[in-house]
Amino acid sequence: MTQTLDPAVGSGQADPQARVDAWLSRFETAVAAGDAEASAALFATECYWRDLVAFTWNITTVEGRDGVADLVGSVGARVAASGFATTEPPDAVDGVVTAWIGFDTAVGRGNGLLRLVSEDGEDRAWTLLTALYELKGHEEPRGTHRPMGAQHGADKHRVTWKEQRQAEAESLGSTTQPYVLVVGGGQGGIALGARLRQLGVPSLVIDKHPRPGDQWRNRYKSLCLHDPVWYDHLPYLKFPDNWPVFAPKDKIGDWLESYVTIMEVPYWSSTVATSASWSDETGEWTVQVEREGQPLTLRPTHLVFATGMSGKPRVPDVEGVDVFRGDVHHSSAHPGPDAYAGKKAVVIGSNNSSFDICGALWENDVDVTMVQRSSTHIVKSDSLMDIGLGDLYSERALAAGVTTEKADLIFASLPYRILHTFQIPAYEAMAERDKDFYERLEQAGFRHDWGDDGSGLFMKYLRRGSGYYIDVGAADLVANGDVKLVQGQIDHLTEDAVVLEDGTTLPADLVVFATGYNSMNGWVADLVDQETADRLGKCWGLGSDTTKDPGPWEGEQRNMWKPTQVENLWMHGGNLHQSRHYSLYLALQLKARFEGIETPVHRLQEVHHLG
Repeated sequence: MTQTLDPAVGSGQADPQARVDAWLSRFETAVAAGDAEASAALFATECYWRDLVAFTWNITTVEGRDGVADLVGSVGARVAASGFATTEPPDAVDGVVTAWIGFDTAVGRGNGLLRLVSEDGEDRAWTLLTALYELKGHEEPRGTHRPMGAQHGADKHRVTWKEQRQAEAESLGSTTQPYVLVVGGGQGGIALGARLRQLGVPSLVIDKHPRPGDQWRNRYKSLCLHDPVWYDHLPYLKFPDNWPVFAPKDKIGDWLESYVTIMEVPYWSSTVATSASWSDETGEWTVQVEREGQPLTLRPTHLVFATGMSGKPRVPDVEGVDVFRGDVHHSSAHPGPDAYAGKKAVVIGSNNSSFDICGALWENDVDVTMVQRSSTHIVKSDSLMDIGLGDLYSERALAAGVTTEKADLIFASLPYRILHTFQIPAYEAMAERDKDFYERLEQAGFRHDWGDDGSGLFMKYLRRGSGYYIDVGAADLVANGDVKLVQGQIDHLTEDAVVLEDGTTLPADLVVFATGYNSMNGWVADLVDQETADRLGKCWGLGSDTTKDPGPWEGEQRNMWKPTQVENLWMHGGNLHQSRHYSLYLALQLKARFEGIETPVHRLQEVHHLG
């Protein structure tokens, strides 16, 4: 990117406010006219426009002036965007003017973030984020729009809040059908359910577990969140300011259960979806479920899979599992260390779950061996919080005026194409800070990497959702030799051992496959059929052509939170941050369809990979 480092250069004005105002005025005129050429000319040679629903009814990023021209030529005049203005004074640092903006469209209101640079003596956009945050006439009942709650006066036919809730619960699924059915009641499904509830979209979240939060309670007992509290808030209701930085799993489970109650999320526990099919004739899904063992048919218009970004557990097809006399299971089913004191455990894998499980087993006097099959990126938690997250999600950030909502938009405004360039220096700083730790780890024989391009954990997560560990202490056990480390691929199990391809034999009473997960569309294959799963294609990944993220370049998370090639089928998932932030855009898309608002999708994602 060509840019000057003098913030006074550009349109002959030193004042960042005047520069942004002038650019926004020209941009508004060009977009309102659907003038593709004039709009593109306002962008730098290297430029990125990321739109979250506001212009495209999609989550998409266009790159370069040709991409801008294509977007404006396709949707510009119809969107009727107007009223572009800054929402707070912009600033200029190192030749980049950054401005928070707001605007209107024909049907909604948006916000975003603009970065201007000077190119050829003119102010041009380097990055632009536009995001829809509400629909006109369908604003959420919050703040100045909050409901009264009480009906004052005398009324012989008064219906109390409790009676209303009871009537609604009794009719749902029988005399009334949900417009949206959300399959999966973890943090993703709950966050979306809360959004839809606030928007007045008839919806239902179903989950197989007896209570909301059981998805967390049933995991291995040592599990705590590795992401800090500031990163993990749910919509509407933030964690209290005495909440621990890293929440234990059972505490998160209790919070989710309370959240469902407080936010009045329509939620059916102990409910399993057994099959689903789409009808072109009726324009609805037929979903067979079993609620507390009783069969029931639901007929939603939209079906959302919130079954977890990680998808289905990936269990290797290993010879000898049937003859192994000890316990063998995937990490997702690991009960914890209590039953294995004094025994031998072999944990296959070397990422987050593996380290957590190995650490908990070692603490419970288990003889533990980790089998590393491929290199892993490790970052120490303290360093990640300070260098990687501190400017956006921390007390330090809050003191600087960076709220969770602002942080989400700042992060969203960095295009995936160049996000790694922002990450590399941060991870170089972490490598220097923790140099002794990495030397010890590698001396122990651990194969460590920083990602294909040195961009570390976040890019590995976004590209492939695997290959990393946020170290909260267990890596030292490997570095010290307390947890034994072996390199290799598993060949087979015997009655009492794991045998690797090189013939190494590891005696075992317990084998844990910490071997990760397959794409979410595996759930679609199970519930609908394989043909539908193939029409949907791979979920997650950017198409970066790095390890486990094959091209071509998509530039967004494949199939997540946006329209797919399968009509009225949506995928929702990710960590708590993504569940919070992207649930808004998914809910707005569903609300618009519920209200009959036209939603022409720009650049519907193609299917390049089946899983």
